[in-house]
Amino acid sequence: MKTRYGNKVYPLTAAQRLHFFYQQYCPKKQVLNIGTSVTIETEVNFEELKKAIYQAYDRCESMRLRFAKDKDGTCYQYVVKKEERDIEYVNFTGWKEEDAQNEMKKWTSVPFEKYDSPQNRIVMITTPDGYNGLYLLVDHMTMDAQSLIGFLKDIIELYCSSMYEGVNPPTATYSYLEQLKKDLAYEQGCKAQERDREFFHNLIETANPIYNDIDGVKRLMEVRREKKDDTLRAVKDVSESVDSNIAAFHLEAEPSRRLLEFCHENQVSMVCLLMMGLRTYFQKLNGYDEVSIVTTVARRATVKEKKSGGTRIHCFPFCTSVSKDDTFIEGIYKIRDGQNRLFRHANFDPVEYYGYRSKYYGFKEGETFEPMSLTYQPMTLQEKGLTQLGDIKYKTQWYPNGAAAHRLYLTVMHRSTDNGLDFNFEHQTGAYSYEKLEYFYYYLCKILFKGIENKDLKVGDILNLV
Repeated sequence: MKTRYGNKVYPLTAAQRLHFFYQQYCPKKQVLNIGTSVTIETEVNFEELKKAIYQAYDRCESMRLRFAKDKDGTCYQYVVKKEERDIEYVNFTGWKEEDAQNEMKKWTSVPFEKYDSPQNRIVMITTPDGYNGLYLLVDHMTMDAQSLIGFLKDIIELYCSSMYEGVNPPTATYSYLEQLKKDLAYEQGCKAQERDREFFHNLIETANPIYNDIDGVKRLMEVRREKKDDTLRAVKDVSESVDSNIAAFHLEAEPSRRLLEFCHENQVSMVCLLMMGLRTYFQKLNGYDEVSIVTTVARRATVKEKKSGGTRIHCFPFCTSVSKDDTFIEGIYKIRDGQNRLFRHANFDPVEYYGYRSKYYGFKEGETFEPMSLTYQPMTLQEKGLTQLGDIKYKTQWYPNGAAAHRLYLTVMHRSTDNGLDFNFEHQTGAYSYEKLEYFYYYLCKILFKGIENKDLKVGDILNLV
């Protein structure tokens, strides 16, 4: 299959294959859906907004992406030249706010037809409180959170430039296919790939991970008793159901600012600080110095990578070893150094990584060392844009799709209203209750603020104090 309806086809990238793999085995195919909305507190000319949406489609190749399957069942991708679907409008005036939110959650739980069909849906909306804007649903194989936010910004800036005098149009976007070809060239074999493979194989063979649970060592001890093996360090971390929900907790603007200031003053990333807080919580509950958590890498170092759309996220386990005699800041520096080493090799195929690790440790299906994944999303609609809106208030909202491939994901994002941090725990409902995650969040915050206020305090002392 070289072309599809006159469009050149390309293989899936490593990032796409990871998503494609777990969607295949998930009974709820909406597991890859990402739903969001952005609305502003002013009247909107919906005809002009529709024109801006079509312009944004023209500027973003990955929003015109389609998938196809050959006779052997292999999945390919191609980009159509134009997006000509009509853009819907739904007026929620007179609805209860809760009912409108539930309606958009329903939209988010409807999977896309996988082959030769659009992988996104846009609906222009008026919300019950009089805000106007749009709802956007995308398949994760075509966009990640960063590119989705970029696409929304593009629409708004195109709209503002057409409606308001003196507002400049957005800067240029870049080709998704150009970046795709670079990724595929890497995957065909090169010295960089060989170095990356050597790094990750060595990491797997020299690490000493052990499973830590948010409830403590109970699950690991049960597995050891069942298998009569006190040396086991992994558990089968799956639930009977993939039904999911999001437990969202909102950290106020002022304490969020303190966390950001700490990162700036100590030249560390928010990811490192959050990872230190999480692993210290697990250390307290389980007693192990080694804690492994899945970390996500955006792989958007260059301007072209940042503005080319698509999904570029790679996910890898990240095992940290922090002694109780280390200070809080020393633990963060260990994490920073380890993350920097991992990021340099992050183009490596995560599917190959997990395959090698499973073979090396003799994992059976579903066995793992990691109880959760962490994603920090620094990019917001406020960042380097939307300043042209002046004092106009706007809202953003993310919607659960009702399914999760794993038990627990934590996504930390900035609110559009005040730049405070939102902690979104997407969890399988059969695995964790809201109350359990509320407890987790409460102690995570206690650890984070005790640490930033006493960065030279030993981890062991922090464990005793919280």
